[in-house]
Amino acid sequence: MRWQVGMAGGLPEDTLGKLNFVCSLLIKPWVVTAMIASFLAGIAWMMTLTKFEISYAFPWTAINFVLVFLFAAFWFDEAMSLYKIFGITLIVSGILVLAKSGA
Repeated sequence: MRWQVGMAGGLPEDTLGKLNFVCSLLIKPWVVTAMIASFLAGIAWMMTLTKFEISYAFPWTAINFVLVFLFAAFWFDEAMSLYKIFGITLIVSGILVLAKSGA
């Protein structure tokens, strides 16, 4: 999504321009693929909740922060600072602690 939105340019000021901007994004194959992936993730989440308590399953959704951080750093050359790495370490630590407590 970020890649496609970045390529589309800035958001127009007028309402009709904004509508055209969004509609032009909605027909791009990469955007459609991302929306389908989000839909499938929702289905996977519903299936997950049939097997696990939410107090165990939900903390694992925080792994997205780690994946987005790594993907953004390597794919989009976004900055990796010590603060961000420390934050990611805290997130992973928290997930592990919660996973152990729910096992």
